[in-house]
Amino acid sequence: MAIKMVGTKNKILDILKRREKLTASELSDYLQMTKMGVRKHLNVLVKDGWIKVENIRRSAGRPVQLFSLTSKADQLFPRNYEGMAVHFLNDIEQLFGKDSIRLLFEKSKERLLHEYEPAMADRKSNEEKISELAKLQNVRGYMSQLNQINDSTYELIEYNCPIFAIANRYRLACVLETDLIRDALKAERVERIMCRPDGEAHCRFMIKFDKTQMKEEKL
Repeated sequence: MAIKMVGTKNKILDILKRREKLTASELSDYLQMTKMGVRKHLNVLVKDGWIKVENIRRSAGRPVQLFSLTSKADQLFPRNYEGMAVHFLNDIEQLFGKDSIRLLFEKSKERLLHEYEPAMADRKSNEEKISELAKLQNVRGYMSQLNQINDSTYELIEYNCPIFAIANRYRLACVLETDLIRDALKAERVERIMCRPDGEAHCRFMIKFDKTQMKEEKL
């Protein structure tokens, strides 16, 4: 979810983005406000994790506090990673043909499956497996929600698509994500019944496990 700062806090973040590291006194000069007033805003930004403090000792006098942005603060500034990725994929397709795009997406799917396998291997029941998969998808920014329909069927909803621009241009990304979920879970069937690139509000999957496998797990 995009977060937008307003007022003085936004100005502080903007200044630190440009100047990297500043003291409270230097920030008060830039903002033309009291040092005490600046520190109130800095304390909130530090507490919320947008800014970090570094104590620097000098040859004489008290240590100086330098304020700078955290890596978390990157999300507050404009980014166009998806747009760049789409342009790169378009260029690759023009240079090497459509098969090259399929190979890239298949390679990405296999890489993610390999990354998911260690976490999934420790999960024995289907409920544990699909709960772990939802967590892994959340780490990738999908904002997943899991609902159990019955003993062998689950619904997975993804409220966000971090690769929406790519999926909107290359629907193969959606197909292979569905395959990734099926292969990671070793499910009998995974069906995508709603898809954001189709104009839906979110992506929705119905996941069906083999009942025979479920009986074996309970033994």
